[in-house]
Amino acid sequence: MKPVVFLPSAEEEIIEAAVYYQAQAEGLGTKYLNAVEKAVRFIAESPTTWPVIDGSLRRHLVRNFPFGILYRIEPEQVVIVAVAHMSRRPGYWQGRK
Repeated sequence: MKPVVFLPSAEEEIIEAAVYYQAQAEGLGTKYLNAVEKAVRFIAESPTTWPVIDGSLRRHLVRNFPFGILYRIEPEQVVIVAVAHMSRRPGYWQGRK
């Protein structure tokens, strides 16, 4: 299992989405965070499983939420580049590679 690190902008995206979901319904923010945590765990355990979508970036979809975790595999770690809503601002994360 490779260690996982988050770009600061990816961490901010997770927090913003969790706050939004929590405002929509009590406990929904926590469900979102749990789904992201589970997806990150899957990525750490088997980073080459999910498809390459752009250059060296791969994407794993978050179950039950419209988000994809975009990451790259480095020799010693996995870097989470973005936690992107799949229907908004396509490609905004491309400058983060």
